[in-house]
Amino acid sequence: MDPLKLRLKNAARKGTQMLSGAKLAHNGYAETIEALLNHPGYNAPLGKNQGRGVASGYWFNGGGESSATMHVNEDGTVVVATGSPDIGGSRASMAIMAAETLGIDYDRVRPIVADTASVGYAHLTGGSRVTFATGMAVVDTTKKLIQELCVRAAKTWNVDPEGVVWEDGCAAAAVNPGAVAPGFATQFCDVEVDPETGKVKILRFVAAQDVGRAIHPSYVEGQIQGGVTQGIGWALNEEYIYDQRGHMENPGFLDYRIPVASDLPMIEPVMVEVPNPGHPYGAKGAAEVNICPPMAAIANAIERAVGMRLTELPMSPPKVLAAIDAPGQK
Repeated sequence: MDPLKLRLKNAARKGTQMLSGAKLAHNGYAETIEALLNHPGYNAPLGKNQGRGVASGYWFNGGGESSATMHVNEDGTVVVATGSPDIGGSRASMAIMAAETLGIDYDRVRPIVADTASVGYAHLTGGSRVTFATGMAVVDTTKKLIQELCVRAAKTWNVDPEGVVWEDGCAAAAVNPGAVAPGFATQFCDVEVDPETGKVKILRFVAAQDVGRAIHPSYVEGQIQGGVTQGIGWALNEEYIYDQRGHMENPGFLDYRIPVASDLPMIEPVMVEVPNPGHPYGAKGAAEVNICPPMAAIANAIERAVGMRLTELPMSPPKVLAAIDAPGQK
């Protein structure tokens, strides 16, 4: 049976009970499969010693406490301060959500990452949580800011607050959101295996991911490409090597092989937007779920290419060659 159609037939959907006992509150997984079924590369012909592999991945994504402080300057520009270090473009995403909520141009918002003496507590940056959790704090702060300024203006003008537009001011808020939405990813890749050396060359990699609502699409694409690259390294090269005394023999990046540009194809991200109902703008964590499928997808592709099922990572040339040359193999 076609591997994508098999996964679609068994796909977890809204209401499916997870291992934790909770039930999925939204869809997204089946949509990633359908995106690849409709991708022109999925049915492209393959040559000798080439194979196509499919895999899906799930990640629960994180919440955690986040804080935001907002200042409206006299000229109408806005400063948004959060305590979440920016390792994936989160400052831009915070500015986009603040601008959207305020109804002003994006370039009138200046996002900053402040120190711990300037903002409330923020959990770490990690776990695919910042755009979701800190973004929710920013939106919540923005709404409180608008309410406060409308009340202030109403007192000055002796009018109904609902008829007042904000002018300037400052507000702060913190949240610890519980409606965390997990992420889903489905990927396929084409590989070519050199039967003389065991080297695996990735020819094509297409990664579909349910990203909720892509707040900053180009940054989300970068997260997908970066995660897939980590998965490729995990699948094919990255390994700690120890001698008989337990000393690591490859402690530097000269010998610990992470993928570089020449090792990779153009990784094609396919963003599937199934908005998270638990976030004001439908955001979900997008950083980690794309690391989950590459190892299985590449292993499946290798098996399709040479008929060998590898079960140990990394699937480096010596291991692939040993499987090909094993007694009893054609």
